[in-house]
Amino acid sequence: MATQAAARTRSRTPLSKQRVLRAAVELADKSGIESLSMRKLAQELGVEAMSLYNHVRSKEDILDGVVDVVIGEIAVPPKTSDWKTSLRQTLMSARMVLVRHPWAPRVIESRTNPSPATFQYFESVIGILRAGGFSVDMTHHALHVLGSRVLGFTQELFKDSDELTAGPAAAAMFAQLADKFPYMTEMAMAVSHEGALGGCDDDAEFEFALDLILDGLENQRVAD
Repeated sequence: MATQAAARTRSRTPLSKQRVLRAAVELADKSGIESLSMRKLAQELGVEAMSLYNHVRSKEDILDGVVDVVIGEIAVPPKTSDWKTSLRQTLMSARMVLVRHPWAPRVIESRTNPSPATFQYFESVIGILRAGGFSVDMTHHALHVLGSRVLGFTQELFKDSDELTAGPAAAAMFAQLADKFPYMTEMAMAVSHEGALGGCDDDAEFEFALDLILDGLENQRVAD
């Protein structure tokens, strides 16, 4: 009964593009981005699928829109004289948003045209660097150095390392490779469950690399 009542409430709430996009984000959070379709989205909203086309043109239009919704969740602190603190807070907020929406990096990377929210976000990031004393040239370099970390994710070198280094089959494979690739074997075994380093912590690795990058940028800013 409660579910039916909730569905009736949703169906009585007027549709808007923002409501459609927010429902799309919630559906992707719940079931993965692959589950997103006009039919399933209409079911979530308690409406007919055709009524969605009054607010969005296509699934691609929805994907553009959910990027705006996700990036719009990133908190940008007020500008301060301490550029590194401001930028760190911004990028860590981006990280928290992307962890909350783990499907989002793939969608962001798939978009060919930056959305309005993306433009606004990068404007804020660039503004932090420029107000912090970076030249236009150094700001350009900084954005390249930070790469996808600006949006809260990275291309992880050791992705799925647990699966690659666990179990007797993996141990046998590395035993065969140890003579030819001693350093690779050493690293792979160190990040296994039994290894000295333990399994990779994506959040910790993101934060470590971010701080390293920011410290390096600060040194370059002072020397510039």
